[in-house]
Amino acid sequence: MIYEKVVSIICDQLGLDEDDISPDSVLMDIVDDSIDLVELVKAFEDEFNLVVPDEEFENFTTVSDVVKYLEEN
Repeated sequence: MIYEKVVSIICDQLGLDEDDISPDSVLMDIVDDSIDLVELVKAFEDEFNLVVPDEEFENFTTVSDVVKYLEEN
């Protein structure tokens, strides 16, 4: 369930098709720049009602990293 919501947020924020996203998708490969990545993390924070500390945010390499973080927090 969390994975599907994360993919939905990514697609909404970046205008991508869900078929373009997999758990192994590298975030920096699917965003245009670091500003898009910051906005994406903000959308995750809003949706899941949490704050992602900068030191955690820097560890997000793939979509599965985001999902794992959200599942654990």
